[in-house]
Amino acid sequence: QVQLVESGGGLVQPGGSLRLSCAASGSIISVNVMGWYRQAPGKGRELVARINSVGGTKYVDAVKGRFTISRDNAKNTVYLQMNSLKPEDTAVYHCSYMDVAGNNYWGQGTQVTVSS
Repeated sequence: QVQLVESGGGLVQPGGSLRLSCAASGSIISVNVMGWYRQAPGKGRELVARINSVGGTKYVDAVKGRFTISRDNAKNTVYLQMNSLKPEDTAVYHCSYMDVAGNNYWGQGTQVTVSS
């Protein structure tokens, strides 16, 4: 089992910034992909960004140039720096973990609300 604990969500005005963190613990396999997905009200869950254990990244087009994903392998933690936030970024953001053994775990989610 792998446990994921997210933090850093909240309410921010348009144009503002937030930094999400996700700390993993438990039976972690070093070769893995961690990422952030989001789900807005009435919509499906979508990938925001993901990063593999050697630093390769992928972003959804809507956040390119505004969001940056990074990780600290020593701390088993992944971060999502979100800048120039827009109202359409409002969603519950979930951390994910997937490893080479096919294990897939999700965090409980953290709310991000962008509103004036």
